Amino acid sequence: MKAPMINLGILAHADAGKTTITEQLLLLSGSIRQAGSVDDGTTQTDSLNVERRRGISVRSASVVLEHNGVRINLIDTPGHVDFLGEVERCLGVLDGAVLVLSAVEGVQAQTRLLWRALDKLKIPVLLLINKVDRMGCDIPAVLDQLRQECDPRLWVTQRVENPETDQCQVLPSETWEEDGLACAVEFDDALAEAYLNDQPVEREQLFQSLGKGVAERQVFPVFFASAKQGKGMAELLNGIIQYLPKASGQDDAPLSAVVYQVDHDPVMGKAAHLRVFSGTLQNRDSVPLPGGTDVQKVTQIRRFYGSKSVDIGQIHSGETGTVYGLSGVRAGDVLGEAPPRELYHLAVPLLQVQAFPASPDQLPTLTEALQELSQEDPLLDLEWVPESRELHLHITGKIQLEVLTEIIRERYGLEVSFSQPTVIYKETPASTSEGEEVYLAPKPCWAIVKLLVEPLSRGSGIQFESIIKEKELPYRYQNHVRQSLPDALKQGRLGWEVTDARFTLIGGQHHHFHTHPLDFFVATPVAVQRALVNSGTILLEPMVTVTLSGQEELLGRVIRDMVSMRGEFDTPTIHKGWFTLEAKLPVATSLDYPVSFRSMTSGKGVYASEFAGYQECPPGEGQQAPRRGVDPLDHSKWILYARSAMQ
Repeated sequence: MKAPMINLGILAHADAGKTTITEQLLLLSGSIRQAGSVDDGTTQTDSLNVERRRGISVRSASVVLEHNGVRINLIDTPGHVDFLGEVERCLGVLDGAVLVLSAVEGVQAQTRLLWRALDKLKIPVLLLINKVDRMGCDIPAVLDQLRQECDPRLWVTQRVENPETDQCQVLPSETWEEDGLACAVEFDDALAEAYLNDQPVEREQLFQSLGKGVAERQVFPVFFASAKQGKGMAELLNGIIQYLPKASGQDDAPLSAVVYQVDHDPVMGKAAHLRVFSGTLQNRDSVPLPGGTDVQKVTQIRRFYGSKSVDIGQIHSGETGTVYGLSGVRAGDVLGEAPPRELYHLAVPLLQVQAFPASPDQLPTLTEALQELSQEDPLLDLEWVPESRELHLHITGKIQLEVLTEIIRERYGLEVSFSQPTVIYKETPASTSEGEEVYLAPKPCWAIVKLLVEPLSRGSGIQFESIIKEKELPYRYQNHVRQSLPDALKQGRLGWEVTDARFTLIGGQHHHFHTHPLDFFVATPVAVQRALVNSGTILLEPMVTVTLSGQEELLGRVIRDMVSMRGEFDTPTIHKGWFTLEAKLPVATSLDYPVSFRSMTSGKGVYASEFAGYQECPPGEGQQAPRRGVDPLDHSKWILYARSAMQ
């Protein structure tokens, strides 16, 4: 019988203390003899040199600990906004999470973002207010923020004596049991009836009810800690085991697994960190890769305990592990059947750069290095433009670019430079229209595709449907049209990815003898581009919502800046000599403003931003992108290219 286990994520805004908390949990469980230090670069989960130097996590890290008969598969995630892609891939494999806040800074921009994701995915959460020993900590204010901005159904289990000092103590709340019962009666009818009838409630019954409430996100226990001093950590560990739900799954069911992280071992090769939701994986198993194009064999399965790992040979349902031998997988891949949760998108790269090797002869080596890194982080979306011999990447921010430079230097021994980041625009159809391609030559070929394109509201993405019958066009060819769309829409007529549109297959024809299996992949991009020419397209620019706080005397200057950046903003509030202003800004005009604002406020101001979607770009603003590769409307050249008759 499998031991009970929890797949746990530690999540937070940057610098809230996640990695220190992980060290303390490993220490308490006996996995390590001494807690490492972020400042000294000796932690178990910050294994990259760049993480040790900078004192931040840039990759998610998995470790296993055991306590009171329960195995905890713990994932320590990055806190910096530039590395949210790492976080989003981990969320879908969690049974529960600890969301960490600083007792000084309270609810921050990324806290809100993470909370929304946890709520959307229905992941049970324990809240930990850390750094209660720091000067400026304000526990009542943080609790008020949580109730107002996250959820009012908090169960405060502890209290802190002597906060803001090294002598602080984390103690059980004097009313923790009464407060827990008050929370439980809101969702447990049996307890509510006992409470109303003045009947006693057994403590074990209360614990079971609260555990069920946590699992169903009906109540959110709050713990306090000074992780640096190890205070409150034992209570948190016990709370994790007491209240968070245990993993479940059936070994005898078909395989369903999610690869939440990929890295490369110099000896073992590609390592796929994954969770199995159902079925099992064991050494020498043959695993079909996504897309059904390849089957690869598992060569070894390991589990990490701190910095050490052991060969376990098999992963059961509900478990996580590290699998070797699957050289074709990428982070985010699904193996087998679909998992119970879909991927939730936290990170949206809004910038692109071109990568340059130190010398032209290093271009092939740099390309291989970036391909490997793109398998670890698919959001990099590496693109090779053969006609200009250029390498293009998508990034989320300048810190990510600095980290990439260091990783490439250390892992591959290469020097790389990048162009200045430019904004990633998108485009959308301006009107409803049609496009058709009649692909009948050069023989042998036969594919006719007719598409209707319609604009959709912002944030809708791309939708596809077919209204033609199977007898008119076999479903396998209709599916080829569907499969062709993502690549066909990577560049519209303005050179940017097309979004917020519905494409409907309204006509099609094949030939029993002349149609080749790839003919509809050749014809569809041509029909798409003709539809976009007929509809016209509108340029869209990315927007961010920002919250700024600073000295009151700077407000006039900040408002002038908002206007010059084409910002939309609400009436600011003033409190005790400080203003708070919320605004919506184009990324293109505000890219460097965080640095300017910090300088303006002498480092005392607060600037928080969050992606707010794309909206129509005013006339004269934004820019088109040069077309990369062969244009499907250059018909003769496109057919040669699509049929691999030219490079």
